[in-house]
Amino acid sequence: MTFVALGEPDYPRRLQMIDDAPPLMAVRGHPAVLKLPAVALVGARNASAAGVRFAERLARDLGAAGFAVVSGLARGIDAAAHRASLATGTIAVLAGGHDHIYPREHTDLAEAILAQGALVSEMPFGHEPRARDFPRRNRLISGLCAGVVVVEAARRSGSLITARFALEQGREVFAVPGSPLDPRTEGTNDLIKQGATLVTDAADVIAVLRPIIGFSVELHAEEPEALAPGAEPGAAERARIVELLGPTPVPIDDLVRLSGSSPAVVRVVLLELELAGRLERHGGALVSLL
Repeated sequence: MTFVALGEPDYPRRLQMIDDAPPLMAVRGHPAVLKLPAVALVGARNASAAGVRFAERLARDLGAAGFAVVSGLARGIDAAAHRASLATGTIAVLAGGHDHIYPREHTDLAEAILAQGALVSEMPFGHEPRARDFPRRNRLISGLCAGVVVVEAARRSGSLITARFALEQGREVFAVPGSPLDPRTEGTNDLIKQGATLVTDAADVIAVLRPIIGFSVELHAEEPEALAPGAEPGAAERARIVELLGPTPVPIDDLVRLSGSSPAVVRVVLLELELAGRLERHGGALVSLL
């Protein structure tokens, strides 16, 4: 368990910009994932099979593009987003303390997230989540991110609360269109009518966020000491990863396996190369040198 206070180097940079940023957050897992550019994926707990499948695809593609995927560990869309981005880094924002995972059936998912991602909470140990704690949690989900994608949401939905917080915080809001006959997509269709960016694949999200995250990603390179121990690559480690790259696209998983570096380190090196204009990302979590 790590405690991160407002104003400290490890405190998530975007989160400290919101008006009611928590003065202290408890973090379990890999704090380095909090330094990656992030996108939230939220939606219905009673999600449709199509909604779950799309959330999984979107989370996987965004993770492959270098984003941390943020959600609230709820049933349905949240859980699908977390599961699909376990390998690339996902952040679960808890409504209660770290010893009160909600829902309880997601305890195993929470433990799986710790391998490459992080669990964060502003609540003290022993705090059991109550109804009013979930909207508070939602402001942190949006606050951590450059943008929020709503996959499925009814007209009266907690996901729409997250979208409202995102707008208030100056974040980008995205929505996945759905059938007008399905009440689970009434909220997302309304968001699109109100000006949210329509999303049919990860490229729609990346096109809007890439110019925005450029600034925060630059800060990674300027302040490497803010990364957790083991997440800032040394010169030899960086050279080894670059050496494995070439003009032929290779899976990011292979770079992790062959370099012997952690996924967080590999992602940092890939982001550095991308900022330098030396890296090209392909579908299916493939990368190559330009």
